[in-house]
Amino acid sequence: MRHKLLILSPDRDKYRALINEARLVDLEFADQPAPDVDIVLGEPKPAITVLDSLPALSWLQSIWAGVEPFLDPAARRDYVLTNVRDVFGGLISEYVIGYLLVHERKIFQRFEAQKNKIWEDSDTGTLRGKTIGLLGVGSIGAEIAETAKFFGMTVRGYTMGSETSKHVDRYFHPLESDGSPSVQQRAVALQSFASGLDYLVNILPNTVDTRRIINAELLDALPAHALFINVGRGQAVDESALIEALNQNKIAGAVLDVFEQEPLSKEHPFWTTPNLLMTFHTAGPSFAEDIAKIFIENYRLFVKGKPLKYRVDFERGY
Repeated sequence: MRHKLLILSPDRDKYRALINEARLVDLEFADQPAPDVDIVLGEPKPAITVLDSLPALSWLQSIWAGVEPFLDPAARRDYVLTNVRDVFGGLISEYVIGYLLVHERKIFQRFEAQKNKIWEDSDTGTLRGKTIGLLGVGSIGAEIAETAKFFGMTVRGYTMGSETSKHVDRYFHPLESDGSPSVQQRAVALQSFASGLDYLVNILPNTVDTRRIINAELLDALPAHALFINVGRGQAVDESALIEALNQNKIAGAVLDVFEQEPLSKEHPFWTTPNLLMTFHTAGPSFAEDIAKIFIENYRLFVKGKPLKYRVDFERGY
């Protein structure tokens, strides 16, 4: 049986060349949506718009880790959806540690002093001995944890129950004794998790249980010197609570790569909130060479009728 692949990405030609190099059997390319297209490799936003024009679709490989557009209950779900994992950990770890070093080493402060010809020789901090809390310890969180340990940091992890990273010093779980999630237990676990953190990093996906998890209560539990970094999903943050915390100096600052609405409107208060840095969903870029490897491996499983890697559960959202 021959399969027809539609690639929806600005890097379509690069993906096509990489896939051609693999000499995959029984695969041809489509230049546009067509009734006989049964495989899609692409970004979520353009892919979701063509779903209804692909009656033969069997499998969609997202180029991104996030797949929120496909999770709309009104959207079709009669196909296998896979996303990308185990390729963003190093990239996002670089981003997180980079901003931790910017903060500790006062890099922006030194640069401002240089521009103003001020000899600013106040002491810098160090990552060694600091405590970082990771909201979510999947493959990306595990990579950040490993890098943090290299710098001599103490690592806390907040998860639904898994404890797979050996680099996390202590785990916190929002579960009752019977293994079921509890609102009360989550609040207790989050308070304990946040207490005494120097850095809080969110890496959680967008699910019912993670929305607004960074709220006023959690931010109040952080020390005033803590820095918050969001590389997970914007929906995890109560934006009003974060703005208030920054305006009132309840925390030292925040670095946001993701937002509830993207792109951010020009009227959004984040643009003028003090001690807030924004990077516009650029922390974990998708490189065609990495994504193509996953697609090629999954295609070989697909033609053999075997389970695909990184399959997304539409109900769980990841």
